[in-house]
Amino acid sequence: MLNSPHFSTKERILGAAEELFARNGFAGASLRELTSTAKVNLAAVNYHFGSKDNLVNEVFRRRLDELSAQRLDALKTVQTRPDATLEDILAAFIHPALLLSLDKSGGSTFVRVLARAYAEHNERLRKYLSENYGYVLKEFAAAFGAQLPHLDKEELYWRIDIIAGALTYAMADFGVIKRRAAMSEKIHRERAAEHLIRFAAAGLRAE
Repeated sequence: MLNSPHFSTKERILGAAEELFARNGFAGASLRELTSTAKVNLAAVNYHFGSKDNLVNEVFRRRLDELSAQRLDALKTVQTRPDATLEDILAAFIHPALLLSLDKSGGSTFVRVLARAYAEHNERLRKYLSENYGYVLKEFAAAFGAQLPHLDKEELYWRIDIIAGALTYAMADFGVIKRRAAMSEKIHRERAAEHLIRFAAAGLRAE
């Protein structure tokens, strides 16, 4: 797919970077491997991205911009309903992320990259993600907080952080419960979402 003539040079580089970051981590993926996989020269990487750090940022941006928009659209829809529940807000946060893992154009690979971002102590990357996508978490935190007046801000963010980690785990399908052969990937992910929403709601409501 990376060598398809329909893919621009920039897209080929991004696709190759996504695969290498998922497999080898950010520090472990070399520019030599990247240029070989994408079948481009180093000048092309420098032209489109300027540096490896900028390339890492762009790998996240091309997926997270859309994911963030989908989450906020879903949240806005939920908030128009006077009977919206905590579970509805959780669904707006969780469902778009699990759908990303079903995306056949590299979504599942990106999920592994996202898991790497959680696992590796890359402060520069964490700063980039916080500065560019932290607003999404703040919107959801406000929505959760309105439903959970018994939680102070620090406790609320602790619980949201734990939910985000559990979601990443579910997206990457690391769990001991594997999809049965007779079950489609879509149904498997829907089941995962149902369990995660129920579990997260109970954790958020706990005194």
